[in-house]
Amino acid sequence: MAEKLKIIPLGGLDEIGKNITVLEYGRDMIVVDCGVGFPDEEMYGVDLVIPDFSYLVQNAKKLRGMFITHGHEDHIGSIPYCMQQVNCPIHGTAMTNGLIRLKLEEHRLQDAVKLVTHKPGDVVKAGCFTVEFIHVNHSIADAVAFAIHTPVGTVVMTGDFKIDTTAKDGMIDLTRFGELGNAGVLALLCDSTNVERPGYTPSENVVAEGLDRQFKNCDSRIIVTTFASNMHRIQAVLATAHRYGRKVAVTGRSMENMLKVAQELGYIKLPAGVLVDLAATKSLPKNKVVIVSTGSQGENMSALYRMAFSTHKQVDIQSGDRVIISASAIPGNEKAVSRIINELYRKGAEVVYEKSEGLHVSGHACQEELKIIHALCKPKFFLPVHGEQRHLQIHGKLATTVGMPAKNVRIGEIGSVFEFTGKTCKENGTVPAGKVFVDGTGVGDVGSVVLRDRKHLAQDGMIVVCVNISGLDGEIVSGPDIITRGFIYVKESEELMDELRNVVLEAIDRCGRKRIRDYATLKSAIKNDLSGYLYKTTKRNPMILPVITEV
Repeated sequence: MAEKLKIIPLGGLDEIGKNITVLEYGRDMIVVDCGVGFPDEEMYGVDLVIPDFSYLVQNAKKLRGMFITHGHEDHIGSIPYCMQQVNCPIHGTAMTNGLIRLKLEEHRLQDAVKLVTHKPGDVVKAGCFTVEFIHVNHSIADAVAFAIHTPVGTVVMTGDFKIDTTAKDGMIDLTRFGELGNAGVLALLCDSTNVERPGYTPSENVVAEGLDRQFKNCDSRIIVTTFASNMHRIQAVLATAHRYGRKVAVTGRSMENMLKVAQELGYIKLPAGVLVDLAATKSLPKNKVVIVSTGSQGENMSALYRMAFSTHKQVDIQSGDRVIISASAIPGNEKAVSRIINELYRKGAEVVYEKSEGLHVSGHACQEELKIIHALCKPKFFLPVHGEQRHLQIHGKLATTVGMPAKNVRIGEIGSVFEFTGKTCKENGTVPAGKVFVDGTGVGDVGSVVLRDRKHLAQDGMIVVCVNISGLDGEIVSGPDIITRGFIYVKESEELMDELRNVVLEAIDRCGRKRIRDYATLKSAIKNDLSGYLYKTTKRNPMILPVITEV
């Protein structure tokens, strides 16, 4: 039988972030992107969410390369964790590889992994695959789409993109998408993030105009927070500050790293004398200072958060400061952003939002831009990616409005295997896929059982029952001692604590002290009796841990 092309999304479906897709044909395999997801409120203590790399590990000998569309965390954040398990060349543009190199250095992998730098228009051979880099517009420099030429046809993967006719780095290469469409595209995998929004995404120039309005006639210190990766936005801040005679200081590790890489690669041009050290701003008049900070998503350890809550070593928010939030909240971060805004107001700052002032535009295509890509590529099959279920479904329906037969739209789940011939596409089984949790230095050691226990502890607290029993006659030597955490305040609940001790004693008596040597049965009896009593009297269900010690 002839080999079939397999396209296997290991992330990026039914979720925002954690984008990673495998393409496999015969003895060859490539990976496109390798991002992280971010924990939700149910993932107590989890720092990052990464893909399950089991399938890549199983097929490591087939792996010919990893190709990265751009340098955002949801596309590069998992690379160090993946490279610790498999190793292959990583192909990206200059800015993307500069950011990947920083990540590899953090994990001491810079000498173990080969980074290959390309520019739009380059074509790379990887086994039976030929990967073409295509320039696109996004909210980070050097973003590309891929045209992947395979033995059964061409697959176009847009990555994250929008159409910006006035982009500083040039408009998206729509001509190349049209040429590919005329030659024949087997499958299109397209960004679905903004598919719910009608019309077109505004140009980044809108933000430059909004910043100018905020700087003009402002006599206060200005603090701007935005995504560290958006160098076009930071360039606009630098240019506007220079125009109004202000000095700019940067705070926040990711912002400092991004600026360093962008300067080294020439992606940002610093007006002469505009950038100063953060400490130098203390000696300058307030109307001559701009501070560019991380923290647009309300992150607890970000520079803006530390300023707002007076834990930043060098900067404290003062009454009259103008804080410009030039970003929108990523879904799930709304509460964190609201908290930091409230604290800024409490300190007397003037907070300017993007919603009403035109201080942020998305980096993702809206409906009309998506239609243009579909019309240019004219694919036989369409796989919507980079979105939650509603995004994927809406994008599938949108594709049908520009001529895509509904039966040729394929909406899968992570781990789904889509098999292509030159004329057909069918879903054929699954491979291991899912979420792996990173907690501190631990990778994968926090699973669903641990998360369930953490949730239980967070919601209802914990009770530990300690009893010392004689190994000779089964009599109680000491206890029961009851310790609670996160359940009740013991000093105000002495009566309840006495009742709990009585429940434990009754459970021990019922099991028969002198006959007891099966401590597992005794622990179960204590746990069940206490649980039933507590739910009946308090309607709470704390975690109960009996500790029986034989002395």
